[in-house]
Amino acid sequence: MTPTGLTYERIGRTEEVVRRLDALARVYQEVYAEPPYREGPRDAADFRVRAGRQAVRDGFRLVLARDGDELVGFSYGYRLPPDTGWWRALEEPLDDAFVEEDGRRTFNVAELAVRGPWRRQGVAAALHRLLIADQEAERTTLTVRPDPEAAPARTAYATWGYRKVGRARYGDGHPAYDVMVLPLPLPDGAPARLRRCGNRP
Repeated sequence: MTPTGLTYERIGRTEEVVRRLDALARVYQEVYAEPPYREGPRDAADFRVRAGRQAVRDGFRLVLARDGDELVGFSYGYRLPPDTGWWRALEEPLDDAFVEEDGRRTFNVAELAVRGPWRRQGVAAALHRLLIADQEAERTTLTVRPDPEAAPARTAYATWGYRKVGRARYGDGHPAYDVMVLPLPLPDGAPARLRRCGNRP
């Protein structure tokens, strides 16, 4: 269930996403200042640049959660391209048939962030379900830190149906992440009160 009074907006048009980057970066900085991430203002600035670049990727979509006029969480993702390095970063390679991409097979949940006071109320689950609803992809993938502090996120992903397929490092000096995969489509029943914005789903 979702808390009474929360509304959700799904956005697909790049210029609409770019217009909201400052607000997204503020939520990002608040959420990722916590353990195990302990990120600071520079990381939030890097996120803003990264999100702007990702917003032009094929199949990009963003979902916002608001309590009244207050932004309380967001999630976004995009389809992995045929030349993606996503699976090449795995510490133990998977078979070729599993990692093959055609630009439509896999939707990547790149970010999912909910501010502290609105957690454990179904907001993350609602954001996630709206993000991947109506996807034409065969599966969706995401990463989560293996640290003990990230156990609630890993538990939530497992409850939603994700399974771990390996561990990866996406760049030198980056921490390890567990890589998880969820088959699509999901059963019907996405949360209500979704307002679409933009010319893509």
